[in-house]
Amino acid sequence: MTSSSKLRIEPASEKDVPLLLTLIRGLAEYEGFLESVTATEERLRASLFGERPYAEAIIAYDNDQPVGYAIYFFTYSSFQGLPGFYLEDLFVLPDSRGAGIGRYLLAFLAKKAIEWGCCRIEWAVLNWNEPAIKFYRKLGAEPMNEWAVFRLSENKLEELAREA
Repeated sequence: MTSSSKLRIEPASEKDVPLLLTLIRGLAEYEGFLESVTATEERLRASLFGERPYAEAIIAYDNDQPVGYAIYFFTYSSFQGLPGFYLEDLFVLPDSRGAGIGRYLLAFLAKKAIEWGCCRIEWAVLNWNEPAIKFYRKLGAEPMNEWAVFRLSENKLEELAREA
């Protein structure tokens, strides 16, 4: 950001679905997973703004230009008896990195988490993404090394569901 920048963060709305999909594809390209993106505008519209929204999104603007976004959803800590939320995506466009936008997005979410009575924000980062890991550590975030992430996807999910 320059001294003349006007950075703001807004909740995404249904009109932002095409922009969100573009930003999601930008994140996927950066992470090397562009071929894995099966999200469509219709899916995003239904899952973010439909009858039962499953997640929320915010968009960062610098002088009215979109420069980044975050998608998050609520979780729950049974040990603390309090809500938290999971940060699914945090992405700043390459030309806008290093200007404090990612920090501002996370600070905005931290403030919201406190207002909502959340006990934590959690997220995952790819092991090779050293710039992100350094950024998160600089914020004071700590890796949860004693935990391993597991996932059931597509065929394995369907296979297990057939047992119910």
